[in-house]
Amino acid sequence: PLKAVLDMAGVQQGAKQVTFNGMDGPVSDKTPDFIKALDIDHARDGEVMLAYQMNGEQLPLLNGFPIRLVVPGWQGNVNIKWIRRLQLGDAPWFTREETSKYTELMADGKARGFTWPIYAKSVITYPCPEMPAKGPGVYEIRGLAWSGLGKIKQVDVSLDGGVNWAHARLHGPVLPKALTKFTMEWRWDGRPALLQSRAMDETGFVQPTLTELRAVRGTNAIYNNNSIQTWQIKPDGSVFNVQLA
Repeated sequence: PLKAVLDMAGVQQGAKQVTFNGMDGPVSDKTPDFIKALDIDHARDGEVMLAYQMNGEQLPLLNGFPIRLVVPGWQGNVNIKWIRRLQLGDAPWFTREETSKYTELMADGKARGFTWPIYAKSVITYPCPEMPAKGPGVYEIRGLAWSGLGKIKQVDVSLDGGVNWAHARLHGPVLPKALTKFTMEWRWDGRPALLQSRAMDETGFVQPTLTELRAVRGTNAIYNNNSIQTWQIKPDGSVFNVQLA
């Protein structure tokens, strides 16, 4: 646990941030480090760890040997690899990876930053373009849902692009910050359909529509896209990825 390392090193009163320097910085940058920070309270969360082994063996080089940071429930880019230094400070550093990158530029010119948590999202994995429907009949819609905020509480499925919703069945184990499988029976009559899934986690957060997401994150963000996704089913059973507001 990262908390154990911080406790052993000793944290001075007033410390608010911990930065992690990883040796995988961009080639175009003058510094070789990829730098991110955690609030001290989050850094002391017992789930956050410095990993040196994986599956009982030494951490492979490509996975961050000798040590990498693992922050469950947050974006993958926060899981810094090849860590060489930790620093503590009393204010945010505003590094390259926290200002010009991994931020969300809004319409008024301001940028949202430090938006690391992974919010509830779900996807339908069947049917899909690679595995289309094969004519009218009974199908089992299958998919996965997850949330960095905790357990998945409920998943709804729509057959008409979000006009009507029905509860899907969750398959255990349903664990915090982990993929959760869901299924729902579908009697398809061969008419066009728009399949969607919508996840809710135990905090009450509901997966947003694209319009709802843009209202919060703007239209320039390229990360944190947890909006509802739509599969268009055509009468011949073919499946296409389409965008609905």
